[in-house]
Amino acid sequence: MRRDLGFWGLTGIGFSNIVGSGWLFAALYAAQTAGPAALLSWVGAGLLCGLVALVLIELGASRPEGGGTVRWPLFASGRLVGTLIGWSTLLSVGGTAAEISAIMQYTAHYLPGLYNGHTLTLGGLGLAAGLSVLLTALNWYAVRMFARMNNLISVFKIAVPVVTVIALLASGWNSGRLTDHGGFAPYGYVACLTALAGGGIVYSVNGFQAPLDFSGETRNPRRTIPWAVLTGIGLAVAMYLALQLAFLFTVPESLLGHGWQGVSFDSPFGQLALILNLHWLSSLLYADAVISPGGSAYVGVAIDARHTYALAKNGTIPRYFMKVNERFGVPRRALAVNLLVIVVFLLPFGGWQDIVSVMGDMYLLIYAASAVAVAVFRAAPGEETAGWVPGLRWIAPVSFVVASEFVYWSGWHDLRLALPLVLAGLLIFLVMRRPGARGGTAAVESDGAGPLRPLSAELRTGAWLVVYLLALTALSGLGTFEGSGRLPAPYDSITVGVLALGVFFWAVRSGVRHLAVNRSAAGEGPAS
Repeated sequence: MRRDLGFWGLTGIGFSNIVGSGWLFAALYAAQTAGPAALLSWVGAGLLCGLVALVLIELGASRPEGGGTVRWPLFASGRLVGTLIGWSTLLSVGGTAAEISAIMQYTAHYLPGLYNGHTLTLGGLGLAAGLSVLLTALNWYAVRMFARMNNLISVFKIAVPVVTVIALLASGWNSGRLTDHGGFAPYGYVACLTALAGGGIVYSVNGFQAPLDFSGETRNPRRTIPWAVLTGIGLAVAMYLALQLAFLFTVPESLLGHGWQGVSFDSPFGQLALILNLHWLSSLLYADAVISPGGSAYVGVAIDARHTYALAKNGTIPRYFMKVNERFGVPRRALAVNLLVIVVFLLPFGGWQDIVSVMGDMYLLIYAASAVAVAVFRAAPGEETAGWVPGLRWIAPVSFVVASEFVYWSGWHDLRLALPLVLAGLLIFLVMRRPGARGGTAAVESDGAGPLRPLSAELRTGAWLVVYLLALTALSGLGTFEGSGRLPAPYDSITVGVLALGVFFWAVRSGVRHLAVNRSAAGEGPAS
């Protein structure tokens, strides 16, 4: 891959990946879930992103590599963890399907036959598949051209939300909205936590990791990546808070007869603009409903290709998909397989909120594994870290615990699907272990995880992730977030925090031993 990206190219990639369909829908769903207290959810999501971003910045600066979020858990925790996180990453390709679904929902304003209830019709699926093909085709050529086109889209994606906030607030300001209709937290402060995943907030703010996945194609990554990531997060969170305020204060009083849960729009800001007689703004929003999610989907397709390239490099999927086009430096085979995955995700889900609720959990698991990876590299003798981020000794475990809590708070309805899907990666791992399944020992060892070890050793090294996923699933079923309630609040969240902290230190110890064994096998020192 070619190192053609600089600060503005990376910042544009990060911001464009964050600001996609989320700004069109999340303000509505967050308000339905938590009322005005959704503002706290946005602040919480920003803090999570800040913590996780510091972890990823350290990894990207010290170990720049295409699809790094897939590669780092493999290096730090072995092939079992690498396979499960890689499988989770492959499933998260469905996030691009969410962007395409958002475009379809706004396009349905002009073409009503695209949806049957909340599911795409055959015609809608055909149009969505055609758009997926177009986005794949636009990513078919050099990364430099991709970055320049994305910078142009990012300018538009900043301008339209800013104009929307100003126009809505100028049209009328309903005072008392933070205290009327049940108060600031009409559904309780616990609803702020549910809104993080179920309301689409985590999904909306997610995307800041995009520059890290291009770290292998960046000029001077140690200097460029940290500022590009932090700049993208700061701009996006400020914009989302402004949009949430504009929504809360401008929804007409007549729509709040049943509280915030009774407010319902298929295309929130577009329809709100029509109600407020801002027809020019509505037209602009319906146009941007294609450009903003389209821009994020454009970046998403590029990131997904780097992830799939890294998965092939890991050996999780056939190495056939690791091929990079020599002329343009683009992993075209990875682009092609991701196109198929995107279309598959459009089939069973169809609706934006249905997709992002599950995708948010997938991303958070990736972040948790990255927190373990940076702690392992920091603790293992002979391993290098950039030293760019001070305080990693406490930032890494706190980041792991917070990511775990956010997964739990997303609720049993989503976790009963998401976590078993990730655990299905165990089957892939066992298939990979069959003799000859991955092209021989040399091919296995070329994945970067060290020499091939006995199955029992790999299971011991990665057992923490299996136990972690099973325990989270069980606690979700017993807890108060759409579970049975047998484990009452706040003891359910406290239990998750204690579990996460214990698993984190277990995972770090296992990773350090894993790296020590690899160094010993390579003749670099005794195993400890």
